[in-house]
Amino acid sequence: MARDDASRVIGKIVSVSADRLVVELHRGSDNFTIVGFDDIHYVATLGSYLTVPMQAEYVVLEVVGLREKDNPSSQASQTELDKASSAKFLDVEPVGSMPIQGGSFRFGVSTFPPLYADALYARDEDLDRIFNVELPPQLETKKDAAGADHQGSVPHNIEIGTSAVFKGYPVKSRLDELFGGHVAVLGNTGSGKSCTVASIFQSVFMKPEAFAPLSAAFVIFDVNGEYRRALDNIPAWIGSCYLKASEPNIAIAAPSVNRQAAETIDRFRLPHWFMSVDEWALLLRASERSQLPALRTALGLTTLFQETPGQQDVQAGALDNLKEIRNHVLAKIILSILYGDASTPSKADRILALLNAFSTDEISKDIVSAGLTIYYGQFRDGQHQETTVNYDALLDFLNEHQQDEPVLPGYANAPFSFERLQAALDLALYYEEANGNKQIRDYCSQLVTRLKSVIDNPDYEFLRADAAALQDHDREPTYYVDRLLGISVDGGRYKKERQICIIDLNDASDEIVELASAVVARLIFDRMRRADPRNTMPVHLILEEAHRYISEKPSRFAIDAGITFQRIAKEGRKYGAFLIVASQRPSELSKTVLSQCNNFIIHRIQNPDDLSQIRQMTPFISDTVLKRLPSLPKQHALIFGNSVNIPMTFRVRDAVPTPNSSDTQVRDIWYVPIDPKLPWTP
Repeated sequence: MARDDASRVIGKIVSVSADRLVVELHRGSDNFTIVGFDDIHYVATLGSYLTVPMQAEYVVLEVVGLREKDNPSSQASQTELDKASSAKFLDVEPVGSMPIQGGSFRFGVSTFPPLYADALYARDEDLDRIFNVELPPQLETKKDAAGADHQGSVPHNIEIGTSAVFKGYPVKSRLDELFGGHVAVLGNTGSGKSCTVASIFQSVFMKPEAFAPLSAAFVIFDVNGEYRRALDNIPAWIGSCYLKASEPNIAIAAPSVNRQAAETIDRFRLPHWFMSVDEWALLLRASERSQLPALRTALGLTTLFQETPGQQDVQAGALDNLKEIRNHVLAKIILSILYGDASTPSKADRILALLNAFSTDEISKDIVSAGLTIYYGQFRDGQHQETTVNYDALLDFLNEHQQDEPVLPGYANAPFSFERLQAALDLALYYEEANGNKQIRDYCSQLVTRLKSVIDNPDYEFLRADAAALQDHDREPTYYVDRLLGISVDGGRYKKERQICIIDLNDASDEIVELASAVVARLIFDRMRRADPRNTMPVHLILEEAHRYISEKPSRFAIDAGITFQRIAKEGRKYGAFLIVASQRPSELSKTVLSQCNNFIIHRIQNPDDLSQIRQMTPFISDTVLKRLPSLPKQHALIFGNSVNIPMTFRVRDAVPTPNSSDTQVRDIWYVPIDPKLPWTP
């Protein structure tokens, strides 16, 4: 053993088992404090570390318990116990190993120390290796868009707080590992989750080095309206976008003084034609058996009968085929109505109403109405030869346009109005009835009612977009996503203008939050998958109150809302799409999403179901570590994952300013003078 190691010996290992060791401290001290050559070391603090030299490496032990066994004095008459001579024991758990000379700490132990091996207290330089904070920023030279060289520093780590055990010792996380995977921030309400999330991205953007994180992209789904205030002290060269989901007649608050030049504000819009068929089914709660096929047909008909002609980028032959399919659909429906059991006037009214909404150059209201003349309640009448002739000619004309059940085109996400979809759904029901499904209208009555309620409900104003009134960035999905990510096209190249986008959903209902978050996340993920080269511009989605829309057990609204996030959790790393999930109920979160998280920051959790969920998803964390979670003070958390070498409890770095999520000061608010001044504004 080296002389330095010999001077740090504090005791010997007296018990070895698979998960726990016992160290007996040397006698002669009345406390658990060792005065070393460099400092005072508190070796018996829960969470502190010891090292055991084993050939060419140290085995690192974490202190998880301490106890004392008193030995009576040899004099039988002496009643007091001699504390200085009592045996003192530390219960420790092996957590990893590291080379004696240089090298990095490795989590996990393959070789256990033998009995009576010497235990050493850990020096500051050992802690540096355990916590991996010894890497300084790296000086690099990079080219800008014009090809000019610039020199600056690129950090390896990000400071997230200070150690809860070693006073003032910084706790840092590796940047690549923290933001190169999914992160879960969990904890009871009021434990500091929002401040932790804000502190993390504040520390990213407050770096004073020459190279600022200008290529970062954070999209925050802010369901509580908390995070806008947290950006106030971020440097002005970091751009942000604030999108508020609210009714059109409600004004959006202006940016703060510090962010006036750096923040753009707008109302949150999500054009409904961006939604996929499954997302429409989620919005309208369409059942899978009967309603979803009808909805799929209706959405396909909005593509087949586009409101704005000429948008389809297809060849002439394909256009002719689409024209024939349109004529087939109309002809088959009209024939079905004519052969139906309804009264003749009712048939004529239905057909003419149908042709008011959907028609072609060949089959239109003017052309068909000639064969729908009614005399004495019939289309045919013996006294009026021309009526019969015209009606029979109409039947022949319609039969000529029928085909042998062509395949209808799929939903192409082309712009259309809600009213157009309502008419298309009615057309789809007519088409299904023409194909022999006479009960389809009864099966889809709830779907029709739900669509009408969405059209009439002001809460869905953000969906009801008028394509003609929108700018390019709101009309086409690629431009829409690029705007969220702060990307624009300038001079034939992409340019990064903003790094943070906050979508404020505080005024939205749970149903809207589930839908909007799922659609926006899917649009971003689709954009990342199409990017070339891929995985070169990472995007981080911050999901506040994630249990509301990434639930393990879907609510009555979120039938499939979590599927998008589950796919991002499983495949996002390939394309640079990452999740930062914040929730107070991990037991209600999707197990698929949590299982794919690479790093966990866990605040105080007291619910047994939530603790059990954490235990299941982190089998390598000891019970001793998890037992600390119910008693963690506010702003303290346990971090573990591949961004840190070892699980550790730390005090989270202060968020300045904090999000708008402070606790209610009941005493100060309640006890006031008569006729108090209320802070609310009318």
